[in-house]
Amino acid sequence: MFESAEIGHRIDRKDYKQREPELRAALLDAQYALLAQAKRPLVILVNGVDGAGKGETVNLFNEWMDPRHIRTEAFGPWSEDERQRPEMFRFWQVLPAKGRIGILFGSWYTDPILAHVMGQEKKARFGQRLEEIRQFERMLVAEGTVLVKFWFHLSKPAARDRFRMLERDPKNAWRVTKDDWERFKHYDEFITVCEHALRKTSTGEAPWLVVEGADPAYRSLTAGQHLLHALQAAVGEAPKADAAAVAVPPAAIDGKTLLASFDYTRALPRKKYENELESLQARLANLSRDPRLARHSLVVVFEGMDAGGKGSTIRRVTQALDARHYRVVPVAAPTDEERAQPYLWRFWRHVPRLGHTAIFDRSWYGRVLVERVEKFCSEADWMRGYDEINSFEEQLARAGAIVVKFWMAITPDEQLRRFEERKATPHKHFKITDEDWRNRKKWPLYERAVGDMVDRTSSDVAPWHIVGSDDKLFSRIEVLRHLCERIEVTIGNGAHQGRK
Repeated sequence: MFESAEIGHRIDRKDYKQREPELRAALLDAQYALLAQAKRPLVILVNGVDGAGKGETVNLFNEWMDPRHIRTEAFGPWSEDERQRPEMFRFWQVLPAKGRIGILFGSWYTDPILAHVMGQEKKARFGQRLEEIRQFERMLVAEGTVLVKFWFHLSKPAARDRFRMLERDPKNAWRVTKDDWERFKHYDEFITVCEHALRKTSTGEAPWLVVEGADPAYRSLTAGQHLLHALQAAVGEAPKADAAAVAVPPAAIDGKTLLASFDYTRALPRKKYENELESLQARLANLSRDPRLARHSLVVVFEGMDAGGKGSTIRRVTQALDARHYRVVPVAAPTDEERAQPYLWRFWRHVPRLGHTAIFDRSWYGRVLVERVEKFCSEADWMRGYDEINSFEEQLARAGAIVVKFWMAITPDEQLRRFEERKATPHKHFKITDEDWRNRKKWPLYERAVGDMVDRTSSDVAPWHIVGSDDKLFSRIEVLRHLCERIEVTIGNGAHQGRK
């Protein structure tokens, strides 16, 4: 969930000073329009990592807009009166009226997350509370509330550096307490729980926006622009004046993308490649025949830009497997039969039984990639697709599947070189189509969609592994090594014994 928020987003201070006055004026105008119409309330949830700028952002929103029409609430320990009522009572009391804005600094997410991280609540109760939150937010949006959910994020090294920097500053040393450092000791557990919570509650009607908090200028402009879009949607000034208008994940304002953050120069000499290929294929062959793997199925997903090397890599994987126990599922445009069923139906029927493998050459991620970019489905459909996909993969994992997902990433220049090579080689003509050239023109749209996809569907049970290299030899070895490691971790620690 936090991959794109750990790539070092930055905004030049001069650029910030030029853009801030215009943003500020637009926010104020939109706030007054919301107040004048008095048709919808706007609720802003502010959560995230300590030190990531939550308080600074709340102060900025109150500075940029008219604070007389904003109710800002921070929530501390439960009072005795609150303990005698439903846990949502304290939040029910502070929801803004139509036309008003409410900022909840810490919200209905804080207590469930902290209780689970600190071991005060078991997983089942945590899941139940998240589902109650989903239902509550669904009700708010159905009643007309525009719900904006910010998660301000810092990587572990950035959080540590932020605390140390504040401690060295006499004017800000008070911001860092012993409790902050104590909570920092639980950073890894905290992030694991938060990723799960955000995935479960980032819905089409109430999505999370994760904002990297290391650079104040980037953080402020990103949060401000997203809030402006939400306000404009609320008053009918956005292109689509409904809740879905604020659901689409915004592009990073500094132009940085997750895919562009990788080193594509990594390569392998042919001799080293051949040695490692032989070794890894033998390792995979032994793993595929390990009796412990019979208690699992293996679901391998290959996605990537056209000419990214999916086909040739799949062939190196299958060379190590027993043909009786695997199936490669190539995914193309849906048939009429498939269109008559729910979207996931055509993938449900290819789910392998225990002891078998299914390799998908493209997959259910078409809903949030090609269907999103090409507008083959509605915005609401692909936005809810993230949650549906996460649920599907969790069901696979509970049933014993090892879900391994690869994104085969190359640069635009390398893609063009491979296209031209296919065009010039007679026996490769079938690999290049007019559709490939059309898709290439939409590279920026796909790049953004991939970043959103990874952020919203890279889970603990089915994480994405991005293979970023313009060298096919390197990419094949990377895939084989990661696949072997995922299998070894699963069958070696006895994490899942299959259904009884």
